[in-house]
Amino acid sequence: MSFFSLFLIAVGLCFDTFAVSLSGGIDARRPAARIARISGVFALCQAAMLALGWLLGDSVLEYIAPVDHWVAFGLLAFIGGKMIGESRRQGAASTNLSRHSVLLIVALATSIDAIAVGVSLACSHILLPTMLMTAVLVFIVTAIASVAGLLGGRRLGVRVGKRAEIAGGIILIAIGLKILIEHLL
Repeated sequence: MSFFSLFLIAVGLCFDTFAVSLSGGIDARRPAARIARISGVFALCQAAMLALGWLLGDSVLEYIAPVDHWVAFGLLAFIGGKMIGESRRQGAASTNLSRHSVLLIVALATSIDAIAVGVSLACSHILLPTMLMTAVLVFIVTAIASVAGLLGGRRLGVRVGKRAEIAGGIILIAIGLKILIEHLL
């Protein structure tokens, strides 16, 4: 898989975090240390869940090898479709990311998708060095998206968050299609 494809995966995964960060940035100005803590927790959870998914997928890869491209496509299409569907929900409220318990729950909830993407990467036969590079890329992109969301939340609001989730969903579905087409041709 090309670096560009891996970068697009990182971008696709960060849109949930970006949308939540926009919501969390609506109500309050945040000091730099708090922004760094919030974005660090989001980025760490996203990268760790991606790696966990890859480990899970790698452990069962020999059993699903004949259909691994269908598994990768199915997972990415499902997650992408879910992101698009969730973007259509009405009235997202502001999220208080200053509370440690809320931050951890939201970070884990927005990172669950990364497990499925990690499994799909294992099904695409991504090796450990490439996986580690991808996890670092996901960490960096998620941290940047979270900071942008927190800083832009007061001005942009929830409207942009919904569009961001749609874009992320489309990117993940497109990558799933690319994996499927490459294996079928």
